Amino acid sequence: MTDLVELSAPVRERFLARAEAREIGLAAGRDAIRSAANAIRAIHRGEQARADELIAEARTSLAAGAEACEPYPDLRHAGFVQDAAKEVAEAVLTRAAIAGEELPGPDAVGVDDAPWLHGLAETVGELRRACLDRVRMGDLEAAEQLLDLMQEILAALVTIDVPDGLTRGLRRATDAARSITERTRGDLTTAAGQRDLKAALDAHRAALERSMGEAST
Repeated sequence: MTDLVELSAPVRERFLARAEAREIGLAAGRDAIRSAANAIRAIHRGEQARADELIAEARTSLAAGAEACEPYPDLRHAGFVQDAAKEVAEAVLTRAAIAGEELPGPDAVGVDDAPWLHGLAETVGELRRACLDRVRMGDLEAAEQLLDLMQEILAALVTIDVPDGLTRGLRRATDAARSITERTRGDLTTAAGQRDLKAALDAHRAALERSMGEAST
């Protein structure tokens, strides 16, 4: 009779190797996501050097996970590598956007197309946060520049008109980006109106004070 234990030994070894690659990929993906999230927090705090360090760590972790899963296409595209890639793309794109730099494409970021697109979509949320920070600081011009970039990102996303299965649900992310952009436009419109009203009131007050001063003389 065939020795099934011996016959199945190579199969067992292949599955063990696959399981090991999966564990490496999962752990590396978690590390990449954590570093990317911390990088985004550092960006919003203005800690650019620290953000760059964390982005480098995230990219290293992502590369390690992708390399471990590369021999196994089912693992490479199971989702956890793409999720980590999306977070890394978001951190890199947010860093460039808030610094006023040119946004890098997928190859420059080091991720596939779909994670890059999702990272781009989620960058809109980070730009809203930065935009509202500028509003609170009274820098409406900088806030409006960030809003312009949000609108440019949205305009690019809506051109990706392919089945959702190919983009891993980009349409939903695009709809969320559109909602965020519209809310931000409303917030800036309100802030600009308040700024203009304050300027008009200040001008009126100054005119009254001058008039009263002239009358008293």
